[in-house]
Amino acid sequence: MTKPRLVTVFGGSGFIGRHLVKRLVARGDRVRVAVRDTEKAAFLKPMGDLGQISFVPASVLDDASVARAVAGADAVVNLVGILAESGKATFQRIHVEGAERVAKAAAAAGVGRLVQMSALGADETSDAVYARTKAQGEAAVRAAFPGATVFRPSVVFGPEDGFFNLFAAIARFSPVLPFFTQTAPALKRDAAGRPQIDLVGDGGPKFQPVYVGDVAEAILRSLEPEAPTGVTYELGGDEVLSMRDVMKLVAHETRRSRLIVPLPMWVADVEATFLQMLPKPLLTRDQVKLLRRDNVVSGALPGLRDLGVTPTTVEAIVPTYLVRFRTMHKQIILRDPHRTDR
Repeated sequence: MTKPRLVTVFGGSGFIGRHLVKRLVARGDRVRVAVRDTEKAAFLKPMGDLGQISFVPASVLDDASVARAVAGADAVVNLVGILAESGKATFQRIHVEGAERVAKAAAAAGVGRLVQMSALGADETSDAVYARTKAQGEAAVRAAFPGATVFRPSVVFGPEDGFFNLFAAIARFSPVLPFFTQTAPALKRDAAGRPQIDLVGDGGPKFQPVYVGDVAEAILRSLEPEAPTGVTYELGGDEVLSMRDVMKLVAHETRRSRLIVPLPMWVADVEATFLQMLPKPLLTRDQVKLLRRDNVVSGALPGLRDLGVTPTTVEAIVPTYLVRFRTMHKQIILRDPHRTDR
């Protein structure tokens, strides 16, 4: 066992953060969880021994709180990110300015390792502000802390995810599970030249889901002394699923007979115009722009296996938590799967 480190984790109470904290304390490290609301993060305490996990109120939008959070740390991990803008929490402020603030503070404090969580598809030329600011955040972090390690995961799945759980919740009430596509429905001709309607097309955008435990393990290994620095990793599982495949999987695992139908992207744009007005938007127009491109690894950058992590399959994990959405589990699915206070 190497010497215990002090690791500051921004966003440590989030989906990926809680899995990372669990692994860090199991290794013997001390963990400082930097979050806006320390009381809501208290559920992490039982994961470690007495005093092993501490909490510090911090916002990546505030210089002083970030400086306090990284002071004396051996390593810093920034997992803070948003999927939709709300008030002062804009993509520019969180993904770019916030990431840069953490990197600058880490450099000034003499931190040895810095990990920045980005996203697969980060691209400064993207039409989507989300992807554009993720790329700009990477650049800002690299400028302030050249040795930073950057992770770009595809859709992350696990018991607390907002992906498979969302579609499973929709399947409880809706007789239809739609998938958005740019190639269907369309009029085509079969081998004999007869016209027919294609209701599948390419199945919609493709994803390469990666298990949250694998992402946490990859981060843990990137913090080891022998791990290379200044590397960008693309994280994806071994399976590539179209949006139609995802809906079929959800219908199967929830044991609900649902009609899986294609919807043109313009319909997604219309729906997003209204859904993005919700306090917690189910879909935004910026997200629709993301759906116009596949979310799979390029193969040009290292991935999980380069860190010694064998990808966990969707089939090994997803059924274990979607079971609660089956009709015989009504007493379970009425509970909020995201609550952590029990």
